[in-house]
Amino acid sequence: MADREEDTLAAFIGAGGSFEDEGELLTALPHSREIGMRLHGAKDGVALLSIPYDERLVGDPETGVLHGGVITALLDTACGLAVMASRTRLTATATLDLRIDYMRPATRGSAVRARAECYRLTRSIGFARAVAFHEDPADPVASAAGAFILERPKEDAA
Repeated sequence: MADREEDTLAAFIGAGGSFEDEGELLTALPHSREIGMRLHGAKDGVALLSIPYDERLVGDPETGVLHGGVITALLDTACGLAVMASRTRLTATATLDLRIDYMRPATRGSAVRARAECYRLTRSIGFARAVAFHEDPADPVASAAGAFILERPKEDAA
């Protein structure tokens, strides 16, 4: 990861954010950049991300519904960033386990938003949950629950 990309991501960790703003293209992760994932903020164990609707990401050309893998990438990234935003002394996370429950297809032509929260940290594992939705989190497209390995700075690992 380039220093500039790390700086962009670091600037948003600690920023509460809102879906009212356009967000910042998430360039630190190549797959996130490729699908146009936007980071709206990450602070106090909560992360807000979105993906704009893009015909390239459609899984079923007949219906125009976004591919499930795109929703999975959004939820996985949101959960990982929520874990990163819960502590300042983490250098990285890696997905250990992730469960996605798809509740309905995403609406053709609509951006998908995600809100994730880290709800528990142990010495080596962070636990997060998230919901993907269009306008109302109470009407989800999918939900997720995951566990993430925590990587700490070498001086903290001992």
